[in-house]
Amino acid sequence: MILDEINNPNDIKNVDPEDLDHLAREIRHFIIEHTSKNGGHLASNLGAVELTMALHLFLDFPQDKLVFDVGHQCYTHKILTGRKNGFDSLRKLGGLSGFPKRGESDCDSFNTGHSSTSVSAALGLAQARDLSGEDYRVVAVIGDGALTGGMAYEALNNAANLTSNFIIVLNDNEMSISENVGGLSKSLSGLRTAGKYKEFKDNVERSLLQLPGGEAMVAGLRRTKRGIKQVIIPEMFFEDLGITYVGPCDGHNISEIMEMLSDAARVDGPVLVHVKTKKGRGYLPAERHPARFHGTDKFDIETGLTSTKGKKSKYTDIFSTVMRKFGDREPKVCAITAAMADGTGLKRFRNMFPDRFFDVGICEEHAVTFAAGLSVGGYIPVVAIYSSFLQRAYDQVVEDVCLQNLHVIFAIDRAGLVGSDGETHHGIFDISFLSAVPNMTLMAPKNKWELSDMLKYAVTMDSPVAIRYPRGAAFDELKELRAPVEYGKSEELYSGKDIVLFAYGSMVKQALITREALATQGLDVTLVNARFAKPIDEDAIRRLAGGHSLIVTMEEGILSGGLGDRVREFIDREGIDLRILAIGIDDRFVGQGSCDELFRLCRIDGESVAERVVEEWKAMAAGAGAGNVAADTDVKEQADE
Repeated sequence: MILDEINNPNDIKNVDPEDLDHLAREIRHFIIEHTSKNGGHLASNLGAVELTMALHLFLDFPQDKLVFDVGHQCYTHKILTGRKNGFDSLRKLGGLSGFPKRGESDCDSFNTGHSSTSVSAALGLAQARDLSGEDYRVVAVIGDGALTGGMAYEALNNAANLTSNFIIVLNDNEMSISENVGGLSKSLSGLRTAGKYKEFKDNVERSLLQLPGGEAMVAGLRRTKRGIKQVIIPEMFFEDLGITYVGPCDGHNISEIMEMLSDAARVDGPVLVHVKTKKGRGYLPAERHPARFHGTDKFDIETGLTSTKGKKSKYTDIFSTVMRKFGDREPKVCAITAAMADGTGLKRFRNMFPDRFFDVGICEEHAVTFAAGLSVGGYIPVVAIYSSFLQRAYDQVVEDVCLQNLHVIFAIDRAGLVGSDGETHHGIFDISFLSAVPNMTLMAPKNKWELSDMLKYAVTMDSPVAIRYPRGAAFDELKELRAPVEYGKSEELYSGKDIVLFAYGSMVKQALITREALATQGLDVTLVNARFAKPIDEDAIRRLAGGHSLIVTMEEGILSGGLGDRVREFIDREGIDLRILAIGIDDRFVGQGSCDELFRLCRIDGESVAERVVEEWKAMAAGAGAGNVAADTDVKEQADE
């Protein structure tokens, strides 16, 4: 196999050009095989194989800098930089990341994971190169989907000032995660016909050069090229921005890409190379269903199917069902997504109520302010968004929604630890950053039925509200415990006398495990479903303080500024005699791994929480804490021993 010869950066340069197409097939087979076992981003990687190979033939690593937008198409890059032997650990705890990581290889020049950032980062690298008087190439690769993000245009506008070479590769596969929407997509459709312009220009120049005085005429023609482009390609906006445009070319033809890159390298200033690729290329199921194979679980290579045996409904599925019902019952409810109709569960709403469905592209900031405008106009917008993506629209949440106290509902999917996508995708900050904003209400359901109840309640409100729920299977226990949702009120599930477990959202499931474990230690536990992180149920905390010694807050999020901090601040302010143990994620970024592994790593799984509570109870019993700890429990006796 040719791939056996690729063990270090730049080894691809030793491959016979006639063997490159064969190497591309081997790389595709390698990616399909390993993704089928570990899951991962398949369609985007299959579509970028030849493009990445051409870039590696063009660049010298690690001296030259390559920045991928998002980074979910970086598998070929990792294979070509000596990491193919690590693919058995792809996206696993302690293993190879599914995204570029500077700490993983010096050939990864910038950590990425979110969209529309590559041009900004690469432009910074190019400017640093020039300031230092160094000489290396800088290339940003951005997809047409990522090019819908406003940050990309801020960078393109800034890049026009650069006088040294800087290459932007537009990987145009007509897709982001779902199919692209909006004016930019239509504009790029026009640019895809730019081959007609190039062919026309070349033919005219060849004909003129055969005539007496032809060189002067060609020179004049080149001076007027902008006018010709306006006629042939009216939407030549890159040139209008001051960025030289080259292309489009076949993104699966290595020699053609190399030719374009060589042309681009001679430009003093920013230049955009437009390549057309096919997402999922080389694997028929991914070609037919690129959105489904954007990020996939383990699958059968022959059929392309994932196992559905024993799978439960996901929280996203519950949200999807409730939104469809809202469409029928609530004519003022609208749905908004930032290029994630499938991922957020809005596909059915879109199909049934297209006039009230809005896919704004990868533009989270715009999505939130657009929702604010809908609210002012008398509608009830539901912004369905992943927790880690909502971070990008924080200013809009503050200034455009909460400052005006507008009725916008944020359906926050992938809240908490999301697993193998790792640190760029964990949704662990939303409790903290949203709870700091006046007028915002924060809720989280304990199970799938409560998600439905909370969404219905949110529609009846008249102010900003966010409902967070985790990735994966919806918790389907405690159906019989379904008290009506009341503003700012918690729900007591089980009563005890020693310790209160005050669990928020997904942590109710873990709290049940903790409660059982503590019972074996002789501890009598009250389990409360917090329901609200803002406002917290102050009345319940006052009441519980009368019969308990310790309250344990449990949240699947960063501790700083979270539920535990809010409860502690209230206890301190009121002078309540109640010890608090806050359980959550410490002040750090969390890497990749399965959710079960990460829960244990962060010590927020039910068993670990029980161990931490016992440690705290022993410390209290030994005189380090409150003086009203019961002295007749097994834990107290163990402490005395």
